[in-house]
Amino acid sequence: MTPNHQSPIHQSPLSRQPNSRHCFACGLENANGLQLRFHETAPDEVSAETVLDEHFQGYPGVAHGGVVAAMLDEVAGRAGMIGDHNHFMVTAKLTVRYRKPVPVGEPLRLVGRVTQRRGRLASAVAEIHLVDGTIGADAEATLADWPGEVNAPGQLEALGWKVYPD
Repeated sequence: MTPNHQSPIHQSPLSRQPNSRHCFACGLENANGLQLRFHETAPDEVSAETVLDEHFQGYPGVAHGGVVAAMLDEVAGRAGMIGDHNHFMVTAKLTVRYRKPVPVGEPLRLVGRVTQRRGRLASAVAEIHLVDGTIGADAEATLADWPGEVNAPGQLEALGWKVYPD
């Protein structure tokens, strides 16, 4: 299976967020990446559905912990973009809890929520839900505004930053 297939745990989106071309998490042209597509599902919540290919495994049948952390990092950061898809944030701190093995080859639902905004910082939580509804891993993140100028003319276009059709 390829990443990001619709799963039986899919919920109706309110708004799709943009993707880029080459990002490991959301780059739709990155054949080695996760190719995640994010949807705003509530005023402070974003989600994505995926099925991980086995090349993302650590132990047989189980996603590598670094891939799990990358998914949590991305969905937490995407929660910080709700309301302004060009408001890029970076992770200043990420605390991950691995609760259950996260499988490859099965539907997963990633959920991120903003819990607090204060100035150029935000706090968010992230979860990976397994097909049975339990949480495989979760995280708390501190996000900071991107220190550079991503919105400069041509920068977003160079990233391929847009909402792509299915």
